[in-house]
Amino acid sequence: MSDVIEETPEGEVITVRPFQTFPHVKDLVSDVSWNYEMAKAVAPIKGPEEGDWKFSQFEAKRAQEFRMCIECFICQDTCHVLREYKKFDVFGGPRTMVRMANFEMHPMDQEDRIPEIKDEFGIAYCNITKCCTDVCPAGINITDNAIIPLKERVVDRYYDPVKKIWRLITGEKVRK
Repeated sequence: MSDVIEETPEGEVITVRPFQTFPHVKDLVSDVSWNYEMAKAVAPIKGPEEGDWKFSQFEAKRAQEFRMCIECFICQDTCHVLREYKKFDVFGGPRTMVRMANFEMHPMDQEDRIPEIKDEFGIAYCNITKCCTDVCPAGINITDNAIIPLKERVVDRYYDPVKKIWRLITGEKVRK
């Protein structure tokens, strides 16, 4: 709170209230259990059988930012797709996208989550307003480093005409 007080002009009132996006329980308590259900729905990292995975710091750096998430769910509360439009049944929200990006960008991960990112977690609903990035207390660049790369993977798989032709020519199969 000392940072908030320091940044607030003298005499301005600071208002503290519960999340708007999630059901209010009591006082400042909101029921955020939906976020944990989303986390359970994300396929975990699937890597090589041997437990001693070796990869460079350079390879690990890309996903390291996502591990800073403190699961405060402020990004979820700020996301207009969840808060205003209540798209809980078709969109996982920014925190879920950060979780999937963390796994997808892990250098040893072999799991294919792209169909789920597109369909079950509805990444297309994010219109990249960057409101989630703006409020992240951990400083995670959610939009640019998690959501946009996941959107690019979906576009590459489903909408890139050159890759589609290449798959037809080579007979390469992808999970739809």
